Amino acid sequence: MKKFSQIKSYCLVALAALTLMSCSSASIEDYDKTTPILNLQTFFDGNLTAAGIVQDFSGTVTRKFTVTMEASWQGNKGIIDERFIYDDGEKQTRIWHITDLGDGKYEGTANDITGIATGEAKGSALRWAYEMNLVVDDSEYEVYFDDWMFLVDDNTIINKSDIIKFGVTVAQVTLVIQKQP
Repeated sequence: MKKFSQIKSYCLVALAALTLMSCSSASIEDYDKTTPILNLQTFFDGNLTAAGIVQDFSGTVTRKFTVTMEASWQGNKGIIDERFIYDDGEKQTRIWHITDLGDGKYEGTANDITGIATGEAKGSALRWAYEMNLVVDDSEYEVYFDDWMFLVDDNTIINKSDIIKFGVTVAQVTLVIQKQP
C-alpha cells in the first residue's frame, strides 16, 4: 500500500511539472542578448520575398504560399506592402502601417487586423501580438496571432506564428523572409 502511495505521489508531481511547463512560454526578454540585432527599419526596407506554410492543429501542412513585399520608412513610420499567392491560386494583399515607438517597441495596423498590433524587439527577435479577421472557406473568424520573427543574418528572417482561438492554438504559420538586392 505504501508503494502505491509513493507511485501516486510521483505521478502527481510529474503531472504538476508537465502542467507548469505547458503554461510557460518564451518571453521577448529571453532574446535580449542575442545577435544579430533586429532593426525593422533596416531589414524591412526595399524589396523582400518570402515562402511559407500553414499547418493545422495536428501539424499537417494545409497551405503553401509565397509573398512579395515592398517596404519603406519615412522617419518612424513604415509601410510594408505584402502580396500573397497561395498554392490554390488565391491572392491576398496586406498593407502594414508600422510606427516605431522607440526602445524596441512598435505598433501596426493593416486592413485585416482588428485594432492595433503591438510589438517589441530585443536582440535578434521581435514578438508581435494582434487579432485578425481570418477568412477560411467562406467563413470569417476572429483569431489571435502570437507572431515571432528571428533575424538569422542580415538578409534572412524566420517568422513563426501561432494562430489562437479560444486560448487554443488552431494553426501555425512558418515563413522565411529574404531581402532582395
